[in-house]
Amino acid sequence: MAKRTGAAIARVVVYIVIYVVISAVVHYLMSSLLPQYNIQVQSYEGYVQILLALLFGYYIVSGVAEFFYWSMRAKYDHSVAASVRNVVRIIGIGAMLAAIAGAVGGGAAGVALGGFLGIVIGFASQQVLGQAVAGLFLLIARPFKIKDSVNLVGEDGVVEDVSTLFTTVIKSDGTKVLIPNNAIIGNKIYLKPKQQQ
Repeated sequence: MAKRTGAAIARVVVYIVIYVVISAVVHYLMSSLLPQYNIQVQSYEGYVQILLALLFGYYIVSGVAEFFYWSMRAKYDHSVAASVRNVVRIIGIGAMLAAIAGAVGGGAAGVALGGFLGIVIGFASQQVLGQAVAGLFLLIARPFKIKDSVNLVGEDGVVEDVSTLFTTVIKSDGTKVLIPNNAIIGNKIYLKPKQQQ
């Protein structure tokens, strides 16, 4: 685990270094070298830099998410670590987009644009993030385990899986029920004794 955690950090550092070098080369080419040959592309440099920031930003955020995944794997199983990785990735991408919007707008306009983008992303992903955070709490608190006989949100059955967004329960007739994790957190959880299974 420690080796993979170190590899994830090394990957993030490499992505940052490559991004800085490529960004500097693009700046030199578009603002100094190409104009010497009467190729006027300075006005497009901002767009190229934004594309580079989006591309490398995604890789950097994914690398940070992998670092959190392997750090969590030392103490928790795959499902908990994957939940944390997904939440970090969603928050990281939102922060990256807000930062890029702020840089493009500049000053107070950038802050307003970044804030507006953050609000839009927040509202758009409110349900998903709520379920992901609820799933994370379920995986950490573990009020029930896989193969426990339970009653969740009025559904009787055996827990088959607890993932980031849904808990899967198999009913006695074989029907598979996917219950949103945020519905479970907000309701009573009934754990049936072993003899009722």
